[in-house]
Amino acid sequence: MKTILPIFRKMTAFALILTVLCGGLYTFSVTGIAQLLFPHTANGSIIEIDGKKYGSALLAQQFSDNKYLWGRIMNVDIQTFTDASGQPLAYGAPSNLAVTSEEYEQLVSDRVKKIQTAHPDQAGNPIPVDLVTCSGSGLDPQISVAAAKYQIERIAAERHLTSQEVEAIIDRYTTSRFLGIFGEPVVNVLKVNLALDGILK
Repeated sequence: MKTILPIFRKMTAFALILTVLCGGLYTFSVTGIAQLLFPHTANGSIIEIDGKKYGSALLAQQFSDNKYLWGRIMNVDIQTFTDASGQPLAYGAPSNLAVTSEEYEQLVSDRVKKIQTAHPDQAGNPIPVDLVTCSGSGLDPQISVAAAKYQIERIAAERHLTSQEVEAIIDRYTTSRFLGIFGEPVVNVLKVNLALDGILK
């Protein structure tokens, strides 16, 4: 018993020290540095214009109207939770559907039909894969440049704009490769749609 107590005291002291260092000092330091150097990003990259918040540039929003740029398939549940007034609350979660499952195959098939019907001008052209598939998170805020430009004619026709005007907006909110070499250029769906509505300049 005498030999166990000193070991127990040391273990307890070690656990307390690590809790203070890792759970306290480290957390507050990182949070403080982030708020000091990158406050916009640290607070969720919220797009706020004239006092109104339109969403986060880091999380997808679902757009289904023909006048908007469409993003990837989202994993959104609006049936499980409701707010205090009984209105459905939407939340997203990673997908656990296997790409070989019948449910996933049906999801992709339905999306292909929707894309083809909405874009008769693209008949015969392959559909960019990110327009008919879901990412692991189900909440990707961006799509590929090819997926965005695939939709130009539909959006232009719906908004009575020229293809060049729509393409210019897409180009404005296209992000290049990270450090010029990592990843691929991507288009932020929310920013493009806010610009199409004249909200974001």
